[in-house]
Amino acid sequence: MNFALIAFPQSAWSTSLPLINFMFHFTLEKNFGWLLLISVLIATPVNAHTEKVSGDVGGMLHIEPHDNPQAGKTAHAWIVLTHKGGRLIPLTQCNCQLAVYPQPHSETDTPLLKPSLHNVSTKQYKSIPGAEIVFPKVGAYELELSGTPKAGASFKPFVLSYTVTVGS
Repeated sequence: MNFALIAFPQSAWSTSLPLINFMFHFTLEKNFGWLLLISVLIATPVNAHTEKVSGDVGGMLHIEPHDNPQAGKTAHAWIVLTHKGGRLIPLTQCNCQLAVYPQPHSETDTPLLKPSLHNVSTKQYKSIPGAEIVFPKVGAYELELSGTPKAGASFKPFVLSYTVTVGS
């Protein structure tokens, strides 16, 4: 049994049918675009400024060019490290090491790359850990930054892992 026919007398149904049809169509079209956009954003891996936390240390990864590294080309990666409460941890206070693994990998695998870290300074951040990385081929990689405090620094040892997708 059709519910709409019970709820509306025939004369009301026949005059309001085009309006109801239009409203349903308009709403579906209007919301379909948003639904499509949201589903694409949820399904798309995002690399830009990925934040991670380990113990009392947080880190935000940034990769140039434009958080879109390309296979065979130098990518400039840097990580803003902060101690709980927002205090910046400069590379001068951290025994930091960076390791790059192809995905997937196991905990016993040796790193594909161990780029050396150097101080990076931007307009906002001074002396943060950075490295030049040349990813050998297209695919997914894991960047793992580990660190312990140098004398005088007060944060817990940490390991931060980031998944990076490398294009062609």
